[in-house]
Amino acid sequence: MIHQHIFAAPKPGMSEKNFQDYWLNLHARRYAIKIPQISKYRLNLRLSCSIDPTPIWSGCAEIWLRNDVEQVASLQTPEFLQGARLDEPNWAAFWLSAVLDCETERLLDGAVPDGAVKLIVMSKRDLSNDLQAYRMLRRADLKERAASVPGLLRVDMAFARDGLYAVGEARFDEVAHFWFASVDAAENAFATPQRDVMLPDAATSGLNPAQVFPMLVQPHW
Repeated sequence: MIHQHIFAAPKPGMSEKNFQDYWLNLHARRYAIKIPQISKYRLNLRLSCSIDPTPIWSGCAEIWLRNDVEQVASLQTPEFLQGARLDEPNWAAFWLSAVLDCETERLLDGAVPDGAVKLIVMSKRDLSNDLQAYRMLRRADLKERAASVPGLLRVDMAFARDGLYAVGEARFDEVAHFWFASVDAAENAFATPQRDVMLPDAATSGLNPAQVFPMLVQPHW
């Protein structure tokens, strides 16, 4: 299963509120979810929080596709070419969009209540670190320490697909998903020493500190 992440920002002159409303109530419903190859579609809209004071993106769509063949087919459908693709300039600064195809694994499997929020963190490693060794380090660290974060319910780690490294480097190496029951629960965790589980120190995690982008979001299926 391909787990695609699409990060997007408002077009110039459009407020974040109007951008999010358009994406949720018009673009996603009228165009995106009608692409027949999409198995699941979740839209995560940015919430204000203490660790994201100057946001680049205002939301992230998660799209699940069964395989490479269906992904290619989805980009050739009328629903994409004459629908979602044509609509994009109406609301998004498409030149700021970031897309990452991933394979995802669950590292902490707690129950998530209705109305839960999550911290999404997109990151790139320091390129002096071997990719496979870096992934092993990240998995091991999260499995060992995630349960120590106050209020953290679930952790999903989405690593960039291997094919993105066939020629050069993937733009990002991972998208981590950290689930909390509420904004207050997330902010409480951000104020503890255990926040470094979600926003780790570059010296111990292998991340490039200039390429770590957190965003607290409200998910919508």
